[in-house]
Amino acid sequence: MPNMDDILKMAQQAQEDLQRAQAELDKVEVEGTSGGGLVKIRASAKGRIIGVSIDESLMVPDDKGMLEDLIAAAFNDAKLKADQAAAEEMKKAVPAGFPMPPGMKMPF
Repeated sequence: MPNMDDILKMAQQAQEDLQRAQAELDKVEVEGTSGGGLVKIRASAKGRIIGVSIDESLMVPDDKGMLEDLIAAAFNDAKLKADQAAAEEMKKAVPAGFPMPPGMKMPF
């Protein structure tokens, strides 16, 4: 088992790596889709919405409710993918073999 100094050094390195990974999350882009790709939402892994694309065939006033549902579904798909991308990036930032307390999960 590593001594206390080694654990503190590892913790400091892990903190620096996590901060670096957090900064990189805004550069990772994901795309959520719904309606077979008729609605697309691009987001960063931090959850920032970058863009929305809506196929012109959905621009029918009578289908407003359906369009709203598709936008919400695309947003939720983008959010799920952003969360997954963020978890992957954060997992890379923790050094292999870093002792984690029981029950602690990444990302923090």
